[in-house]
Amino acid sequence: MLLDLSRIIGCPGAVVPFETSLDLHTMTFGGSCPVTEPVIATGQVRNTAGVLEMTGIVKTTLHGVCDRCTSAFTREVQYPIEAVLVPNLDSDDFENPWVFELEHDCADLDDIVNSVFVLNMDSKLLCKQDCKGLCFGCGANLNLGPCCCKPEPDPRFAALQQLLDNM
Repeated sequence: MLLDLSRIIGCPGAVVPFETSLDLHTMTFGGSCPVTEPVIATGQVRNTAGVLEMTGIVKTTLHGVCDRCTSAFTREVQYPIEAVLVPNLDSDDFENPWVFELEHDCADLDDIVNSVFVLNMDSKLLCKQDCKGLCFGCGANLNLGPCCCKPEPDPRFAALQQLLDNM
């Protein structure tokens, strides 16, 4: 979707609101497609002293499998949009992922929302930030409680343990 910004380019202080929905259900992330619901983006573009600043929020619900505990989960995510829109990209702007080029005084919302969403996604899909994962010994889900595995003794004390066992 293209957002026409021609009416605010020459008017400092002018604002154009936007709202769009993007379908990213085919996007693979970590071997799965966690984005089954539409990605909704809302916000505004403001001309601040001749600079077009885009602010807003991108949100959706992820449906995935946790990379630590392998449990299926559903979690709402929300990421901020903070971008600068420019008529021409200079060589320095190519290095900044938050600078987007206008096409005939229009912003490509699909490209911007897709970039914001992908760049803000965590490197691992987790059911919750403090997921404890699985026990290395028995495979129990440590989020449900401690496992029954006997703790491994410190190998530095193995000789002392042999003495205790011989007594």
